Amino acid sequence: MIGHGGEGRSLLSHCKITLRSQSRSIRARPHLGVAATAVVLLLGCTEAQAGEKGEKEAIAIIELGGAAETAFTGETGFGPSVAVEFEPIKDWLEIEIGTGPLFGKGQSHWDTDVLFKKPFTLSDKVEFMIGAGPLWSQSLNGGGGAPGAEFALDFMIWPTKDRKFGWFVEPTYSYSLGSEHEQSLGVSVGLLIPIQPN
Repeated sequence: MIGHGGEGRSLLSHCKITLRSQSRSIRARPHLGVAATAVVLLLGCTEAQAGEKGEKEAIAIIELGGAAETAFTGETGFGPSVAVEFEPIKDWLEIEIGTGPLFGKGQSHWDTDVLFKKPFTLSDKVEFMIGAGPLWSQSLNGGGGAPGAEFALDFMIWPTKDRKFGWFVEPTYSYSLGSEHEQSLGVSVGLLIPIQPN
């Protein structure tokens, strides 16, 4: 888990207040909503966590890797992916904000998602999370974008006790709310890099 101590409620309140103060500008530019939400949540929660005394665990985790996706219609896409994950409520809620392009034959798009996940500790070296959240898919072939929803399972593997690095495997199912209502299965794999407090 990422968080530490009994400050879950106050930390979540801090994040909500910070996010509420930015809600008007986000609504004014809906195509920037996901990115703006990511910045506000990460900065607000990082500031609150950094102020906690005795913090020893990572305040966030960077996920760097690659992704593959196959639509139910048969099209496939591959590309790099990056995400940041943090835990506003210890042992109960982790938030992952990820983005990356997927390149395929005839159609490429850039996906950005925000996933709200429930964490479970399977062992000292393995964590499992299940979650869902909104997805925005922007065409890179001159078309528009479309909202959607995504469901994910997330496995985190920490090979060492100090957790200086780790690995993740995250299979996903996504459903587009665009005109074609496309469904797809995907998977992301890569490296976990914890961000330690100062």
